[in-house]
Amino acid sequence: MSRADASASVPAPRAPGSSLDDVPLSVSDLTVAYHRRPVLWEVDFSCGRGHLVGVMGPNGAGKSTLLKAVLDLIPRVSGRVSIFGKPYAQQRHLAAYVPQRESVDWDFPVNALDVVTMGLYGRIGWLRPVSRAHRGEAMAALQRVGMADYARRQISQLSGGQQQRVFLARALVQKADVYFMDEPFAGVDAATEKAIIRILHDLRSDDKTVIAVHHDLQTAQEYFDELLLLNMRVVACGPTSEVFTQENLQKTYGGRLTLLDEAAHAIGQQARSGS
Repeated sequence: MSRADASASVPAPRAPGSSLDDVPLSVSDLTVAYHRRPVLWEVDFSCGRGHLVGVMGPNGAGKSTLLKAVLDLIPRVSGRVSIFGKPYAQQRHLAAYVPQRESVDWDFPVNALDVVTMGLYGRIGWLRPVSRAHRGEAMAALQRVGMADYARRQISQLSGGQQQRVFLARALVQKADVYFMDEPFAGVDAATEKAIIRILHDLRSDDKTVIAVHHDLQTAQEYFDELLLLNMRVVACGPTSEVFTQENLQKTYGGRLTLLDEAAHAIGQQARSGS
């Protein structure tokens, strides 16, 4: 599927008559660089409806950067991102994001219910009153992740696993079609991990698409229908049974310096030719 590697797994072509309007997420030619140093390079992939997609690769491979670039949280050097055939900026109401726990200021003085209610601000509108119905939706989402009893608890007083469940509830209350999750299983207890998996299965049953950064190779085949193996470029993408091979894993977790040097040279040439 990636132009970057001819040996990468290629997803089945869309059915005749179908279009990007049917595709929850399509990414084409996505390149991201920090101070002209490439982090992602010519990334191409797409995800189908009702799929659980794991994004995997070594530290520094650009996994979190990929999610942030797709969600317009960081600038791109190039590339196109579409949600059901339209630019993300027009379709952001169809997407929900669960960030890494480490990126959140847990000292902010809000309780769990407040955090989940923030997921409704897109519908409520900023500086508009939160109604009883809105808080009822937020409570239902907390109930769904097993956190209703902690609704009034200060977010900083919750355990890591409990905090992760609250942020998952904040995403669920948005009733999105595409969910982006950055290491949802990192640092959580066994009970929370099982709860998250149950929610992911529920989302898949509801024909929702989940793209989740994941680091545990041992659980990848069990948790995800599809995998995107990333090492700055797409190494392989497709059904887990086809992508999760020793050859692809070797390409993903080794040889990063060669790719990095090659990409840095190409981006440097681009910059010079454009100046």
